[in-house]
Parts: sequence; C-alpha cells; structure tokens
Amino acid sequence: MEIRYTSTRSNIEVTASQAILKGLSDDGGLFVPTQIPRLTEPLSELAAMSYKELAYTVMSKFLTDFTEEELRSCIEGAYDEKFDTPAIAPLREADGAYYLELFHGSTIAFKDMALSILPYLMTTAAKKNGTDKKIVILTATSGDTGKAAMAGFADVPGTEIIVFYPKDGVSNIQEKQMVTQRGANTHVVAIRGNFDDAQTAVKKMFNDRAMNERIGEAGYQFSSANSINIGRLVPQIVYYVYAYAQLLKDGKIREGEEINITVPTGNFGNILAAYYAKLMGLPVKKLICASNINKVLADFFETGDYDRKREFILTSSPSMDILISSNLERLIYRIAGNDAKACAAFMSELSGTGEYKITDAMRASLSDFFGGFATEEENFAGIRALYEKTGYVIDTHTGIGNAVYRRYAELTGDTAKTVIASTASPYKFAVSVVGAIAPDRVSGKSDFELIDELRALSGTPEPAAITDIRTAPVRHQTVSDVADMPSVVLDILGVR
Repeated sequence: MEIRYTSTRSNIEVTASQAILKGLSDDGGLFVPTQIPRLTEPLSELAAMSYKELAYTVMSKFLTDFTEEELRSCIEGAYDEKFDTPAIAPLREADGAYYLELFHGSTIAFKDMALSILPYLMTTAAKKNGTDKKIVILTATSGDTGKAAMAGFADVPGTEIIVFYPKDGVSNIQEKQMVTQRGANTHVVAIRGNFDDAQTAVKKMFNDRAMNERIGEAGYQFSSANSINIGRLVPQIVYYVYAYAQLLKDGKIREGEEINITVPTGNFGNILAAYYAKLMGLPVKKLICASNINKVLADFFETGDYDRKREFILTSSPSMDILISSNLERLIYRIAGNDAKACAAFMSELSGTGEYKITDAMRASLSDFFGGFATEEENFAGIRALYEKTGYVIDTHTGIGNAVYRRYAELTGDTAKTVIASTASPYKFAVSVVGAIAPDRVSGKSDFELIDELRALSGTPEPAAITDIRTAPVRHQTVSDVADMPSVVLDILGVR
C-alpha cells in the first residue's frame, strides 16, 4: 500500500521522499500521511525484534517509495556505535513508572533518535528525485535540535546546515555544544530573541518566494531538520512501539494491555509521534502532554482555546519554552476531519490574532490526550523525591513529565503502566539538576564543576558528549537580530 503525503493547508500531494526533501509545503502547511498504516504484525513478534528491525518494520509502512535496500541502509547508518547502548532506547523502571531513555546518542538528547537518520533519508530522497541543488538545512532550535541536526549533517556531501538559537534561551551546556560544533558545512547563529521568534523567521524564509528563487539560481534549496519535517516525525514513532515491545518482552504487561505515554512537550512533535503510534494500533490508553509554566498546550487541552498571547517565561527546561507549537497543526488538521481549508483558517487566525478556538466537535476528538503543567518548584521537588526514593536522576524536561504524570495519576486513579519519555541526559542540565537534588552543592561552582558533582551524586559515567566540549574551541560566534536572519543566511551561502 502506497502512503502519500498531503499538506495541512491544501490538497497538494507528494511522495514520502518528496515530503522529506521539501520539509515544508509550498503553502506553508506541514506534510501528513494521507492515511495512517496499521501495525499488522502480532505484538509478540515485535517484542522479539531489535531496535533496527523494529525501525524497519514501522518506517517501511510510512516511507513506501523507499526500497527495502535504501531504508535498511539508512537505518544501519543511523543506529550504530554513536549510541552508547545496543538497546538504543532502554527502559528504566523507577518508582512505578518506566522512563524511556532517549538520550544515549551522540548529543545526549532525544533529537538524536530521529536526527541520526534524517541525513540518510534526505540524501537518499535527493537521489531518488534527481535533485542537483545543494540542500540547505534551515533550522530554529530551542536547545537540542540544533546540536543534533549539526552532528547528523556535519560534512555530509551536498548539504549546508544553518542553525538559529535564542542567545539567552538555552542552557550553557546546550550553547557550548552548538558553538563548538565541527564541520565545514555547519553554521550557528545566536539571535536576540526567543525560540518562537527564530521559528517564525525560519518559516517566513521557507515561504519567501523571492528568497527561494535567489538561492535556487545559486544552486541551493531549503529543507528543514525541525520536527515540521515528516522525516523527523516518522523515526520518532519507532521508539514508542519499541517501548511497548520491551514491556511485553520483559513480562511487565500482557499482550494487548493498554499503557499510558507521558511526553514533556514543547513543539508537539514528540507526543504527536506517540499519537501516530496509537493510531497504528499500539495499545495506548492516554497520552499525557506535559508542559512547563509556558503552558499554552495545557490550556489548549483544558479549554480548546490556543492562545499564544502571554508572557514568554525562561525556565530550567528551555527546550520546552515555546508558545507556538508547530506540530499541533498536524493534530488540528486531523481533528478537523482532514479539512485543509479549515486548518489553514485556524493557522491564519493564529498568525493574525495570536489565538484560535476549536469547535466543540473537534474538542470531543481530543479524548486521547490529557494536558497538564508543572511549575519550577514542582519540577525540582519531583526530581528530588525520585532521587531520594530510588537514586535515579532525571533531567529537568523529564522532570516536567514526571511531575505531570504523578498529578494525573493522583487526579484520575489511573493505574495503567506508564512510559515517560526521558528526553535528555541530566548531564546536559547539571546546574538545575544538582540544584534540585543537592542545592547545598551548587553555590560558587562552574557548569563543569557541577557536572563533576552530578557524576558523584548519580554514580553514572560522564557522557562522551560532555567530555568532548570541556576543551573544545568555540567555532561559531555570529549574533543577529531577528530581522536580519535572511541576510545572514544569504551571506553564509554567498548569495548576493
């Protein structure tokens, strides 16, 4: 069965490889599959598969214009020794929940899970479609996507990658990871603004016809490594199926037993992948969408009103400091009955007024989700309580998921087994994590001294990604105003 892709804002229809190559539709919409394929294999059969085998089983159902040889080659190249465990995404049980550790890749954040394979998918897609232009990956990051994308695309022939990040909106370690990135084709730009400013400007460049014509004449074409690219989203579905398979394999659940999935959420891509896994037939009871104090999504699930007109708050979970959750558009499209015209109207309203309100019928379609948020104090208290009870240390994004799940369980009495997406290594946010579990050890210490403290407290080895940046030289120092981002891109590409 061939799966094709259509825009959330019009009736454009393309193949999987074309959708990956373009990243964003010409009408500004996001590509979504025309239908969600089903998991036809018995769950017990999936439980016997390795991560690579399961990745092929799931992804081949979505990427139907890739040959078996092409897709298996992409998977083999992606999920190799850059991950520090053969399991790729191990489950860790702690205090009655199962933490899906998605941070064992080269940049110690969940973005590695998809961004390790995206360069392979994209370069394969380029060959399949006879593209002779150099692909320019244009990406805004709230902290993790940028580094993971650059690590994936560094020195990949036929590509350039330009990453924009908010100068004061990421952790020191996240920034150090980005500005020390090697690769002749990697470019990092700090902006004077927040993530939403960067993301909005990047989308405008994708939709700027004149700019696209200019770079096209110079031999370039834009594509995206953000989760707006369907090539980012499809690989994320895999690890939720894998988590269920591992619970079944380990005897923690019965075949067909429903589980809950909790996802700390900013741009909505990671939890959307879990939703797609449910639509494929994975036995999922509730999808728990966990927000920090920038709780635009929690409010949306409570009221049906998406309103970004609020104060933007910098928190200890910076990758979730987002008020415009781009991937929510894919959900809006679906609950609007796959009505591109209606979806486009909602997005136009958001762009024009800063908010939109869905219909009662659409709200009724959100019963798969529970939306909640946690404050900084609740996040830190939960991290500390989990550590004191079990010795297990989680980062501040996973901490939001942990806190919201605990509240959900208390409110509902739901005892279903629950997987919590653990989206980053605690070493990436050592200042905040040590501050949560041992505040008396923080004062006067540098980031790397606090990493040493965390190593002692957790009893875990320092990840290679941290060791690498201790002495790495800074290679990227460009800072830009938001309004100047297009000029910066043209300068980097040498387009006059």
